[in-house]
Formats: sequence, C-alpha cells, structure tokens
Amino acid sequence: MSRAAQPAALLFAALLAGAAQAATLIHAGRLIDGVSNTVKTQQTVVVDAGRITAIEAGYRKPGPSDRVIDLSQGTLLPGLFDMHVHLTGEYSKHSEIDEYKLNEADVAIDAVVYAQRTLLAGFTTVRDLGDEYRASIALRNAINAGKVPGPRIIAAGKAIATTGGHADPTNGWARKFPADPGPEEGVINSVDDARKAVRQRYKDGSDTIKITATGGVLSIAKNGSNPQMTEEEIRAVVETARDYGFKVAAHAHGAEGIKRAIRGGVDSIEHGTFMDDEGVKLMKEQGTYYVPTLTAGQWVADQAKDPDFFPAIVRPKAQQVGPQIQKTFARAYKAGVKIMFGTDTGVSKHGDNAREFRLMVEGGMPPMEAIRAATSVPAKFLDLDDTGSIAVGKLGELVGVPGDPLADISVMEHVVFVMKDNTVYKAP
Repeated sequence: MSRAAQPAALLFAALLAGAAQAATLIHAGRLIDGVSNTVKTQQTVVVDAGRITAIEAGYRKPGPSDRVIDLSQGTLLPGLFDMHVHLTGEYSKHSEIDEYKLNEADVAIDAVVYAQRTLLAGFTTVRDLGDEYRASIALRNAINAGKVPGPRIIAAGKAIATTGGHADPTNGWARKFPADPGPEEGVINSVDDARKAVRQRYKDGSDTIKITATGGVLSIAKNGSNPQMTEEEIRAVVETARDYGFKVAAHAHGAEGIKRAIRGGVDSIEHGTFMDDEGVKLMKEQGTYYVPTLTAGQWVADQAKDPDFFPAIVRPKAQQVGPQIQKTFARAYKAGVKIMFGTDTGVSKHGDNAREFRLMVEGGMPPMEAIRAATSVPAKFLDLDDTGSIAVGKLGELVGVPGDPLADISVMEHVVFVMKDNTVYKAP
C-alpha cells in the first residue's frame, strides 16, 4: 500500500471501529422485564456490543453514532421463548405424501425459512422437539455461526418412540418398504434400546431429549392417547439422559401415559390433554413443567372440520383432542402446576406462535404470567442465565410490540422490533 493510501485506509478502519462501538438506545413507552409485576414507563435501554449496559428513566439523548429505536408508543419485552416447535416442517393437506417426495435438502432449506419467520415473530429462543434428518441440529449450528438468521435452538433431533408409536417415522408405510427402524432412528422396544437411543442423540449433537410416551394426533395410527412406553423404558431414558446432561420432554396426551412419564422422571409434559387429578398432583409433587400447546389443539380442531384436510384415521383424534387441551390447561393453571409457553408450531404455521398468549389468557392465566411463561420461566428451566429478562448485563435479546399487552394480549401477535446477537432484525 502506498503512503498516500495509508491515511485513507486508517480513516476507513477508524470509521468501521466507531460503527462497531455504536450503542443502540431503545426508547420504551412501557418496559416489562420478564420477572417483576411492575411495568416501568418512559425508559431507555442501552445495548452495547450485544449486552444491556444501562436502563434509565426517561429518554436518553443519543450520541452522534448511536442508533435509536422509538418504542415510545409501545412496550419492550425480553426476547420470547417457544418451548415446543418443529422447524423442519409445517403441516398441510399434502404432508403425508411429502414424506416420500421431499429430500433432506428440501427439509433443510424449508427449516431456514421457518427459523427466520419465527425470529421475526419475536421468538429469540426455541426448543425444537423432533425433526427430520437431524436438520434442526445443522440449523442450530448455522445460526450460532452467523450463517443464517434465526432463534437460538435447543434441539432434540429425532424424537424417541416405540414401534408404531407417535414418532415412529415408518407409520403408514406399505409393507414393501423397510419399516423396522431401531434406536438410531429413535424407535425403542426395551430398556437397552432406550439407553442406546439417548446415547445416539448425544452422538448426533442433540441438546435435549424428546420421547413420545403416548399416541399422537397427527401420526398415521388409530389411538391418540394410549400409553406407548413402559415406565421402565421411560426411566431408562431419563437416567441415561442425566448422564449426558440432558433434560427430557415427554409428548403425552392420555392420563396413564402422562403419569408414567412423570413417575419416570421427565422434566416436562407436552400437551397433557387428558391429564387427570392424579396427574396434576404428581406434577406438583415432582415439580414437572407443563407445556400445553394450546395453539396446536385449536388448529387441529379447526382443520378437522374440513373432511378433506386430514387422513381419515387422523380426523377423529383431532376432533377429540383439540377442544380438550384448553380445559386441561385451565385446570392445571388453577391447581398451581408450573407452566411454560409452547405452541407445537410446525403443526400450525411458523410465525403465528404468539397466538398462544391469547389462548392462555382465555384459559385463565393473567397476561403478565403468560409473558413470564415465555421469558424468565423457560430461561430458568434451560439454565440460560444471560437471557429471559431485561437487566443490566443480560444479552440484548429484546422484542417490542405496539400498545400495551397487559390491556390487550393480542398485541403480542404484532411484533415490531426484534434484536438478537447485536443485530436489529426488525424495527418500527
């Protein structure tokens, strides 16, 4: 480089450095921190180098290089968590045939699109509880490396089932196709299989474990709620998972399967549709979390009204299970069961996750508690100390909505600001 060019190059480098050091100032008309019941008004939250460095009363005047986000008419919240998604698919009328038509690359590319939609809807962390081709693990790695935009993913990889169970990937196949997968593909039929399946998830790079303790709605199988694992198999999964630092989530609709999963030591029950009083009591005694997925329940019930949408074997299950979930949620909340926000998105459309807030409030949960169920509660469950609330020193993972969600929870469905990884992905 010539001497004449050096000053220009140094000036350019200095400008880049200055831009990198610029802070983002969010002027929030209301601030919900995800922990307390208090709503602060007219606050400035300062994010510098990806961390919250200050929270001040009033609207701080920006410096010459600072960026200002004007949420003076809206509400600032921590980045949201959805504790039950499936980023590698989205159910439709042709989902059954897609199992045969889509290749691994098709699934992976769709997942990138769905991840971005999820992030732009305000969900900066998701727990992906069952994928295809282990694509959620590859997607997690790509997001962490900054290659594609998306939420932080806590990935289960392939869910674990029994033969013919809800997560058996060969359900509905003709006999001419090979259809006896084993633990590597998440299908177990013994205690030894259970241990091997968990170890395979560790080898695959999973972050958590998902089992299907009962039948399910959308699987090509008759029963949607029968127990499909023995308590010994569940306990073997949980014990082995603990050796590898995994928490265990259990898909469970029927009362007996729910109780087996709780007694077996799982950390969360997903759906919990037909949970009985004994199940509620066990959850409280064991400290098991409940992820109700009300959105999925409403969605399958709505689609079941169309006689051409679901396969014939699925429609009766959707009609039965859908309307019941919200009733169970209301009863579990009233009884004091610990609840986390989760939608089962991938059943319903990605990006519509925030509809769950409205359904939770309709089921009797106050708006502030619903917000905590999607912020500080799952952050604590996942041991993510850096996020889930707004406080100095935390990561600058923040979302903004218009208006006041405590007065109208539906505004959570209209996110106008998303910040993650020191990047503003959406701004008013």
